[in-house]
Amino acid sequence: MSPKQTLILAVAAIVAVVGLNSFYVVNETQLAVKKRFGRIVEADIAPGFYGKVPVMDQVVKVDARTLVHDVPTQSFITAEKKLVNVDSFVLWRIVDVQRYLTVLGGGSTNTAYVQSDAELRLDKRVENALRDEFSKRTVQEVVAGERSQVMDEVAKKVNEGTVADLGLEIVDIRVKQVDWPSDVRDRVFDRMRAERARDAAEHRARGKEEAEKIRADADRQRTVLLAEAYRDSQLLRGEGDAKAAAVYAQAYNRDPEFFRFYRSLQAYRESLSSSSDLLVLEPDSDFFRYLKKSAGK
Repeated sequence: MSPKQTLILAVAAIVAVVGLNSFYVVNETQLAVKKRFGRIVEADIAPGFYGKVPVMDQVVKVDARTLVHDVPTQSFITAEKKLVNVDSFVLWRIVDVQRYLTVLGGGSTNTAYVQSDAELRLDKRVENALRDEFSKRTVQEVVAGERSQVMDEVAKKVNEGTVADLGLEIVDIRVKQVDWPSDVRDRVFDRMRAERARDAAEHRARGKEEAEKIRADADRQRTVLLAEAYRDSQLLRGEGDAKAAAVYAQAYNRDPEFFRFYRSLQAYRESLSSSSDLLVLEPDSDFFRYLKKSAGK
């Protein structure tokens, strides 16, 4: 390749580079400013296709959409003097791009560095606002009772100065989780376990007490029933014995001699029922009266 052709190619390359750097495009999702020698000469550039002076002008573009920033977990003391860990996030967007790029990042054109600086400053403001609100409320209130109200107040407080100071608008701030610190959580769980164990022991003691009452009442009823049954049986037995005695007496009075004869036969049967029975009696004993004579005399 000849020197002339090389020169032509070099010039063409320079013209192409200069031509490409003479235009820029701003999308619908972007905000842009144009700097000339580091100084902003045009801000809030609407979406479109524009020209610029190469080398002299520099266009800085930032995201115009709502951004989500996860705030680092922070510890706060509630009105009950209890320490809790709060995990939250912030929804924010840029509303004044000129102030945003001027105040944050030390005037840097590195948008990632500028955004990081913005999020660090938001962390401090959110932390201070959350600390103020949590110090006024109990754990129950910040977890369930007034959680939405707390976050609305925090968003309002943080948003008071961010637009004027940083060119940012806080869309919303929400708490993802409120938890005890690890050491406190362990103590809380231990206390909960102790309380449940105490409740269980109390229920067992009450159950044993009720069981003893039921057993005592059952034993009392059993004793009463047995006593009443024994009383009734003795009454019936006494009535039966009385009736039997009356029958015997009535029968004896009708024929005393026959009754004595019948009783003697019963005595003979019971006394002489076994071959091994042995009786030692006098021959003239009254026991043999009806064996000697049928008249018993």
